[in-house]
Amino acid sequence: MINRPDVSIISIHGKTPQIDDSAFIAPGCRIIGDVRIGAGASIWYNCVIRAEVNYVEIGARSNIQDGSSIHCDGPLPGLPEGFPTIIGEDALVGHNCMIHGCIIKDRGFTGLSATVMNGAVIESDAMLAAGAMLTQGKIVPSGQLWAGSPARYVRALSSEEITGMQVGVAHYVENAKAHRQAIEQG
Repeated sequence: MINRPDVSIISIHGKTPQIDDSAFIAPGCRIIGDVRIGAGASIWYNCVIRAEVNYVEIGARSNIQDGSSIHCDGPLPGLPEGFPTIIGEDALVGHNCMIHGCIIKDRGFTGLSATVMNGAVIESDAMLAAGAMLTQGKIVPSGQLWAGSPARYVRALSSEEITGMQVGVAHYVENAKAHRQAIEQG
């Protein structure tokens, strides 16, 4: 368990964040409640992940970049399971994103300052552009780029763009190791 004065790991309602030992948690992060963070994932500076009413799951090697906020929604009338937030493996969530009660599948990409709302889905190898707002229940299909507010289909992604997203994931895994070492060395 992370025990640093510059990070808040908070239990609530009997739920304690579960963070793989190999995950990088940067200074300034607040991780609260039923949060599960996988191997090699990275949570960058000043992120807030709060799961007191449902759960948040972040898969292996995914990165949540600086200043992003992640939350979920509890049970609702007609929807007893509510809206957990599930982020798969090798996903990129850009700086200052708002992620709420949605699914970002393996290798999904969410651009800088994008918003993803309850019940929305970003499929594998799909991209939500910077500044976009993916409204409730919308789905960005695999291989597509969506942009705007509200987000709409723009075009198909090239194979080079899809490969580039995975290069970004690998970069963040390595960069997290360097940041962890710098923090540990003080």
